[in-house]
Amino acid sequence: MPRDERPRKVILVGDGAVGSTFAFSMVQQGIAEELGIIDIAKEHVEGDAIDLADATPWTSPKNIYAADYPDCKDADLVVITAGAPQKPGETRLDLVNKNLKILSSIVEPVVESGFEGIFLVVANPVDILTHATWKMSGFPKDRVIGSGTSLDTGRLQKVIGEMEHVDPRSVNAYMLGEHGDTEFPAWSYNNVGGVKVSDWVKAHGMDESKLEDIHKEVANMAYDIINKKGATFYGIGTASAMIAKAILNDEHRVLPLSVPMDGQYGLHDIHIGTPAVVGRKGLEQIIEMPLSDKEQELMTASADQLKKVMDKAFKETGVKVRQ
Repeated sequence: MPRDERPRKVILVGDGAVGSTFAFSMVQQGIAEELGIIDIAKEHVEGDAIDLADATPWTSPKNIYAADYPDCKDADLVVITAGAPQKPGETRLDLVNKNLKILSSIVEPVVESGFEGIFLVVANPVDILTHATWKMSGFPKDRVIGSGTSLDTGRLQKVIGEMEHVDPRSVNAYMLGEHGDTEFPAWSYNNVGGVKVSDWVKAHGMDESKLEDIHKEVANMAYDIINKKGATFYGIGTASAMIAKAILNDEHRVLPLSVPMDGQYGLHDIHIGTPAVVGRKGLEQIIEMPLSDKEQELMTASADQLKKVMDKAFKETGVKVRQ
């Protein structure tokens, strides 16, 4: 049966807090008809599959099961959430060496299964792991996508929405760069109803430092959550399901994702967060936002930091690459 005509199939690798939240979001929203879950804790996966299936009478029919790597062969989408979680006091970049090793043990058997679909990488540090997945897999660039700054952008929209007393869905705003400490808001663009947030702040008698306060609040939100409850998973699990939906339903939707740079923003040989169009074939278009001089400096600095950490980690871990 042609790929476009058969039921949509997703394989999730990693059934921890983020993975199980992603799976629940997929069930709640009726995304895909088949969901296989892979994890080294096989009994836990079996229990989760049964528990998730118990929700389908009130959502939509779905075949949910504990899977193994050969099941990836005819999947449309493989979602990777497996990895060591970020602990209090750690940055996402601190996870790079151990999660590169975990990633290597995942990508190789997925590729060997004959998988011809799309990789969606969610595990952290997501920009580096997305780039590594592309290099390890040998896949075309349009079939390896990372969740990027999708969660950070949602957080920014929420904070701006609260400040301006509008629905966050009506906030047109992006966080760009690394999904991590060097991310930044595109204030030269970010707006509500066509009115720039920076202009709104001035019109309401606020100091321009309010913009920097928002930047810091969004960038530090993960640390605040981790210090209070140990991990973040509801936001990223839901954001990842939204990305999966856009791909599987061929929505041609613009989302802030970790995508490959080929001259955009003057960058090369790196994956980083920027708006991009995705659909059933994967990455369709990379949107290079017009940035102010300061924002361009921040994008360059973010990429430089990622490259520095990535190059060091690749050497130290000796990961095998196909391209």
